[in-house]
Parts: sequence; structure tokens; C-alpha cells
Amino acid sequence: MDRTERILDLVALLLDAREPISWAELREHFPADYGGSDDAAERKFERDKAELVELGFPLSYVQGDDERRDGYLVDRDVYYLPEADLTKEELAVLYAAGSAALASGAFPGRDDLAHALRKIGFFAGESLPTPRVRMELGTGQQGQEKEVSARLEQLWDACSAHKWVQITYGSPRKDGVTERRVDPYGLALRRGVWTLVGYCHLRQGLRTFHVHRIRELKVNTARPRTPDFEVPADFSLDAHVAYFPWQYRFHEPLEVTLQLTGPQASRAGSLFPGAALEPVSEGVVRARFPVTFLDGLTRFVLSLGQDCRVEGPPAARERLEQMAANILAKHTPVEGERVSA
Repeated sequence: MDRTERILDLVALLLDAREPISWAELREHFPADYGGSDDAAERKFERDKAELVELGFPLSYVQGDDERRDGYLVDRDVYYLPEADLTKEELAVLYAAGSAALASGAFPGRDDLAHALRKIGFFAGESLPTPRVRMELGTGQQGQEKEVSARLEQLWDACSAHKWVQITYGSPRKDGVTERRVDPYGLALRRGVWTLVGYCHLRQGLRTFHVHRIRELKVNTARPRTPDFEVPADFSLDAHVAYFPWQYRFHEPLEVTLQLTGPQASRAGSLFPGAALEPVSEGVVRARFPVTFLDGLTRFVLSLGQDCRVEGPPAARERLEQMAANILAKHTPVEGERVSA
């Protein structure tokens, strides 16, 4: 029996067991593999057990008592995922989103995603057609999709295995490239752009990197089954990758209050997710939320027109007025200047 077959049989045996399985019983079930001398059999089983643990199989040794014997047992509550219990409408939305991600051409874990979509089709009880939708990804340059897709797969594996990566990175603010060694903590897709977040050994801190700006990428292959780092327990991608322009971290958080009227009032929750909303009167809503990039917010507010205005603080109102005046000045013809139709 080869090792892969033995591992699969071992998993099946342990999952089927209703009480701990002793080492003696394991040797009886696998006489050709765990037979021979005790030392050789134990070394082989320890290697198999280490592989199961590495694969996420919750195998543990139970010290027996009056009610049960010693042996190996699987924690079923950890191994089996809870029932999703999604409605048909929710399954349809999930299927459409997953299909769009696959069609984008640059999405990590494509094989796993395709397998998940097949499961959704199975639970739906019928063969679902592939929706004609796709994600538009901001890869930066035309024809760069394949390179980004390949790097995403490498980064996906590096994040999962906790292996550091060596990248050649082109900064948007400076000419040329820099060599970085990064411990990859996670990947995030925001507004069509993939971002890597990790600990940069060059800058000695957490940094974000746009994947389409990575020119070369090498994953550390030494000791592939041993993690190079641990992700801090309090790490959160949302704290480092912005969903909206006003969430870019350029200054300390500033609480801004907006007033939305007319059609924009009914859209306040979708325009500013996470904001504290307060109905002022019929058709008028006040929204409060922290902002770390004021210019990003003011540009967005201006795009909404007169139905959205800044109430406070004064610094935010002044920046909005200044930006509006600059726009007006650029579109106001100078006296004596001929304006073409």
C-alpha cells in the first residue's frame, strides 16, 4: 500500500470510529505498514500522524478513564463544518459571484472555488448554467492578467503555509524597484485590485503591496512543512486594506458628519456602509463615520451633488469648500478668453 492510500484509509478508519482506537488496533488494521519492529512502525505512524495534523485533521490522543480506553480520536465538531442552510436565492447569488470570480482569469484557489461551485450545483438539485458575468480586475496593464493570476496562486499557497516570499516591487511613488522579504499575512480584493498585506522585513512593519506591481516573486521552499512565521491573533485585513477612498490611512481618524437628502437619503446605508445613521426628518438622514483620508471623502461627496453635504467638523467643511472652489475655478473662463463651443 502506498502512502497516499494508507493516509486515506487511516482517515476513513478514524472517522468511522465511535471510541478511541489504540495503537495495537491500528497495527492490526495495517499489518503490512505498521508491522515489523516496534521502533520502525512507530516512526512510520508518527510521520503519517504529522501529515494528518498538517492537513488540518484534528487527531488527538485520549488518555483513557473508567468510561473509555486510551487511543486516538477525531474531534468531529472541529472536523465537520456546520450546515450552511442557505436559501435557493442565496445559493444563486453565491454561485453567480463565484462564477464571476472564475471568469476573471485572476483569482487564487481556482480549483477549490470550482469544486465549491460544483457542490452548490449539487445542492441546488439541478445543473446550473454559468452566469455571463465576470469581475473586472485592475491589473494595471493590459495583458498582465496571466502574470497576476500566477502570482496570486503562489501568494495563496505562501499565505496558507506561512512561508516568507521574496518580491521585486515597483512602487507607484518612486522610479525603479526594491527587493523585499515579506511574511504574507493575507490577500484582499478591493475595487478590482488585489492587495497583499504582510510584514516587510525591509521596512520593519506591516505593509500593503498591490499584486500587479510585483515584478518577480519567489516563495521560500526550505522546510516546506514548517511555517516561517505566525500571523498575530489580532490581525485583520480590513484594518489595512480600504474598501472606500476615505478609508486610506493618510491621517488620524476624524469623525465626519454628513447630511443626505432626497434620493441620496434612502441610499445612505449603501453609500456609507458601517456609518451611524440618524433620521432627521422625512427624506433627511444624518450619517456619522470615521475618515482617514479627507480628500477621498470630499471627492466622493462632490460626486453625489447637492443632496449630500458635510455638516462637520469645520476642517472637513473647509476642505470641501476649497476643493469645490478649485473645480469651479478650473471650469470658469478667464475674462477675455474665448470659449469654444
